[in-house]
Amino acid sequence: MVDYEITIYTRNCFNATTFNSVHMKIVGVNGTSDCIPLNYLYILRGSVFTFTVSCPNSLGQLILIELVRRPNLLLPNDAWFPDKVKIKCHEGKHYTFPIYCWLNDSETRRFREGKALRIFDETSRDGKDARSNELAQRKVDYCWDVYAPGLPHTIKADGPTCLPPEVQFSFTKETEFAYTVITSLAELKLKGLVGNQENWKNLDHLKDVFWHKDTPLSVYASKHWEEDWFFAYQFLNGIHPTLIRRCSNLPENFPVTDGMVSMPKGTNLIEELKKGNIYLCDYKNLDGMPANIIKGIQQYFVAPLVLLHQTPNRLMPIAIQLKQNPAKDNPIFVPTDSKHDWQLAKTYVRSADFQEHQLNSHFLRTHLLAEVFAVSLLRNLPMVHPLYKLLVPHTRYTLQINVLARDRLIGPSGVFTLFAASGGKALREILAQSLSAVTYRSLCIPDDIDDRKMKDVPNFYYRDDGLKLWHIMFKFVQDIIQYYYKSDKEVKQDSELQMWVKDIFEHGFLSKPQSGIPQSFTTVPQLIKFVTMVMFTCSCQHAAVNTGQFDYCGWMPNSPSTLKCPPPTKKGTTSEATMFQTLPPIGVTAQGMAAVWLLSKQSSDFVPLGVYPEDHFSEETPCELLKVFKKELDELSDAINLRNKNLDIPYTYLDPKNIENSVSI
Repeated sequence: MVDYEITIYTRNCFNATTFNSVHMKIVGVNGTSDCIPLNYLYILRGSVFTFTVSCPNSLGQLILIELVRRPNLLLPNDAWFPDKVKIKCHEGKHYTFPIYCWLNDSETRRFREGKALRIFDETSRDGKDARSNELAQRKVDYCWDVYAPGLPHTIKADGPTCLPPEVQFSFTKETEFAYTVITSLAELKLKGLVGNQENWKNLDHLKDVFWHKDTPLSVYASKHWEEDWFFAYQFLNGIHPTLIRRCSNLPENFPVTDGMVSMPKGTNLIEELKKGNIYLCDYKNLDGMPANIIKGIQQYFVAPLVLLHQTPNRLMPIAIQLKQNPAKDNPIFVPTDSKHDWQLAKTYVRSADFQEHQLNSHFLRTHLLAEVFAVSLLRNLPMVHPLYKLLVPHTRYTLQINVLARDRLIGPSGVFTLFAASGGKALREILAQSLSAVTYRSLCIPDDIDDRKMKDVPNFYYRDDGLKLWHIMFKFVQDIIQYYYKSDKEVKQDSELQMWVKDIFEHGFLSKPQSGIPQSFTTVPQLIKFVTMVMFTCSCQHAAVNTGQFDYCGWMPNSPSTLKCPPPTKKGTTSEATMFQTLPPIGVTAQGMAAVWLLSKQSSDFVPLGVYPEDHFSEETPCELLKVFKKELDELSDAINLRNKNLDIPYTYLDPKNIENSVSI
């Protein structure tokens, strides 16, 4: 007889226990064990139980285990969530079988030993069959759907409960998310703010919208939102740091002249352009889009151009044109205009920034693309594939949060649809227009910084921290991939890998070659860069554009979700009363603040970048590389915290300890 010591790990989460009978078989190259009944004590929530079974003969090298849950009459839907199974063989060899999913049916499920295998590494018939059967089932569970023409494709699901259970929120996440929504709306209703269509008469009353929900930066924004330097600062280190670019030549549709702007003594606009001290923010993506109608009232947003100047001390705005086409009724506003003219022009820019940030930089470029990466991964790479093991932690909760977003944010009765200027007919048009402009280089921060010529702008902390994170992540991905792929030939012959990127190109970027997204992989370096981009987008980039939403949007005048009046067509026609007439009313403001509060709130089961609670890798080398990755992230976190101690506005969004491993909110 040959003994096998089996250790079963059950997830310590709500409902992970099952009292149904569960049976297991061990499959090796020399045969299969008898059916092993698992005592219910072994499968209690959070339990780790070890027992020994004997087989008449050695099974040889272990390939997989089979698990089947047999429902009983009293508890037919009593699912089980095993984390992993470890088996110690008689000769002392250890095997780990990652599971990390719900067993909620009576089908026989097969789980591979933890060593990563590419498709051409498979030698056993059992291994090949398990691999193909797993992907066949995944293609049934994870189907593509077309949400709207011109947008990245999404997972097909009628609601969160229709998603496969292993990608749904945990009980903790679900409960906290629902609680935050309910309590926020209850507070607003209690104060009589929901549905209130009156204009604000005093901005100080904004501070009473929520009790005790201010952040240090939202308070700071309420004090400095009218100041030019703070307006400019947000283009670098706010929640939308990806639009600003260095300007060497003024656009033809932005006819700013020397006589309009004030330059330092001894220089002029042309010279400052040549020196590289002039920057441009162009919201052309919003041009011509129809504005929403809210509560029967026409809303407005613009597609402005903003010119900024890098002074010896800080970046400052010097000119604003609110519409794309120059005309007599489209004046260029400058800081020397009347206080109210200039402030109103900046407010229209901040509202345009809200639309562009939320729909393009945030929702499209992180949420929707992360969903494409996740669905493609789940459809094309089995659990035993090294890229699945590397990337699956970066898909956690993404599918459910996006299903919720399509219903509660951008759906017909969603918050964005009902209360944002671009939430009506424009919403899908802006998203489609934005996708057509997405390029591979713009998703890779080193290339994006180069293309925007932002390498040497002082005090650009998004760039500084983002590039360091990219290089740490790139090195980690490079070491992992080079461990598994020794040559370009191996990359080319991995058919599963090729189907993964092909799926992304077709369903995420709608087969548009101009995007620059690879349609296949031909070299190891090409694969390394692409995987780094995927990981960075699903973690760091999302953190940069999401985490600070309440910081900068919690004080509504700094980022209005909509504006009620058309933009001024001449100077000298505005007053303080104009501002109150233009800003969104009380009810719309309250709904917008509730939404950004929810989107900025961290869950208690937050998993930071570099932390991997699930043991998908079992080989020594990748496990050591994970530790090195975590160590380098911790060192960067320490350096960022040290720098932030000397900053009036600490930049914390790309501190690794604040970056969630996936798009989950």
